[in-house]
Amino acid sequence: MHIDLMTGGNTLHEMAVMARNVQEIGFSGITLTETGRTAYLAAAVAALEAPELSLTTGIAVAFPRSPMITAQVAWELAEATRGKFLLGLGTQVKAHIERRFSSPFDPPGPRLRDYVKAVRACFEAFAGRAKLDYQGEYYRISLLPEAWAPGRMDHPDIPIYISAVGPWMTRMAGEVADGIHVHPFHSLRYLNEVLLPKVAEGAATANRSVDDVKLAVPVFTIVGDTPEEQAPWRDRARSQIAFYGSTKNYAFQFDMLGFEGVSAKLNERLKAGDIAGMSELITDEMLEEYAVTARWDELADRLVGRYQGVADRLIMYFADPQMVRDPSSTGRWAEVARAVRAAG
Repeated sequence: MHIDLMTGGNTLHEMAVMARNVQEIGFSGITLTETGRTAYLAAAVAALEAPELSLTTGIAVAFPRSPMITAQVAWELAEATRGKFLLGLGTQVKAHIERRFSSPFDPPGPRLRDYVKAVRACFEAFAGRAKLDYQGEYYRISLLPEAWAPGRMDHPDIPIYISAVGPWMTRMAGEVADGIHVHPFHSLRYLNEVLLPKVAEGAATANRSVDDVKLAVPVFTIVGDTPEEQAPWRDRARSQIAFYGSTKNYAFQFDMLGFEGVSAKLNERLKAGDIAGMSELITDEMLEEYAVTARWDELADRLVGRYQGVADRLIMYFADPQMVRDPSSTGRWAEVARAVRAAG
């Protein structure tokens, strides 16, 4: 099992230092989020500074970039990492795509499926395995003069992961993607009873197996050897679950475990500006479902026991801020990373 550290928003100089440190600690790789700064430039810096790491965009926003631009950047990063780059793509939300990026959004699911296919067609053309002539519903790409091609390289089969939560997107991922970036707000029951069955349905339509679609799973960890050491991460997990859970589209994550109505209450407090009150709605029982609580010497076993056979790649949501807050935890995270990789 692979284990990544998640990060995002660093300057490129900070990214260089972080990549070297993450490689030394023993994580499998870095999952790079994209908010105010691009994931791709950070990945390029990390690739040069820490060549042993796998690098994943988790996720890069698809629609504002043409499939050709995304394919070109991914191709160069796969070359730079010697095949250890995973292209993670997502839709973002309508307001950002239309009002921040001035790009088309609707319909997001079918558009992303077409996008993934277009990127794959570019990869095939770059590798010299097919002429570029993709004619999709939303994207049409048919021109690639030799002078404008990025050139052959040794790692042309670049995995494409997509973010997917609901039944349509998870089914589509089973049909066209190599993997799914699972939402950090999830329960094990959701993965086993909702997500994976829909992935299997989609895979069957394309004569694939559900095993062909890997899961990269972010995990909220509440780790420490004392209640006092765990306390800030328990509070942070409550806050993150409350934030994500206030989104109406994610209400089912509460409802399917018997926590009906929590999402609506969270949304009410969010609208009222009661951020502290949102966290108060997240009970210890909910934390047991949506986070992993452990002492340091238990954490690796808890992670493996929970996700073995389900996740291919675990992404530590709080490891980076925990090491920044408490540098003495760095050695403990190194032990966890090594143990998870060995167990997997």
